[in-house]
Amino acid sequence: MAESASEQRQSMVERAKLAEHAEQYEDMAKCMKELVELDVVLTEEERNLLSVAYKNMLGARRAAWRVIASADQKQVEQELDESDSKRKAVKWLREKVETEMKEMCGEVLALLDKFLIPRVETAESEVFYQKMKGDYFRYLTEISEGDERDDMATKAKESYEKAHEKAAQLPNTNPVRLGLALNFSVFHYEIRNNPDEACRLAKEAFDDACKDLDQLQEDSYKDCTLIMQLLRDNLTLWTSENEDAGDQED
Repeated sequence: MAESASEQRQSMVERAKLAEHAEQYEDMAKCMKELVELDVVLTEEERNLLSVAYKNMLGARRAAWRVIASADQKQVEQELDESDSKRKAVKWLREKVETEMKEMCGEVLALLDKFLIPRVETAESEVFYQKMKGDYFRYLTEISEGDERDDMATKAKESYEKAHEKAAQLPNTNPVRLGLALNFSVFHYEIRNNPDEACRLAKEAFDDACKDLDQLQEDSYKDCTLIMQLLRDNLTLWTSENEDAGDQED
């Protein structure tokens, strides 16, 4: 007997959760992509599963890209010839990883624009999806150059700003609002080279959340305080001389 729509949906969620447990993030992302393409309004759990799947799948490539880009830079400094076998190897792998990253980011952005953002029903879900859109344009900015980089950065900023404007409707301690402040501040620091604005955003979010901690419900206390710690860590890092360490992000 064919599955009903609700049974099909639950089946996809269970498969995604199992794939997450087994750290099979490509399978997890595939399940969540199929669910999104049913054109339904995602629950908070489904929304988070989608985010986790693509974040982990792309995260492995982002880490690999940083290693490759570092090796590439060292070879440039050593003035290795383009015909050198080591240069060719780095160029090959860099292009391969960048292609994979662009495909993944493009897939997420298409899901957001076609299915998720048009169907938002709450301020929180709109902030979540616009933040996610900003994040994936930021990831594309990291691997782009010249005019393409400027274009990706502009699109990331536009999405973050839409999310930031809508986030004013959420409590100061809302984890989605705090996660946005965390990543938007990282964008200002890393992409726009604007440490003052990065620190202002992070400090404002941290201070506002501190004022309302006593009103925080138990079910969101852990998520809220974790992001607050990341905000504080970045503030400490950015205001110190040790700017070589990696930034924390949601």
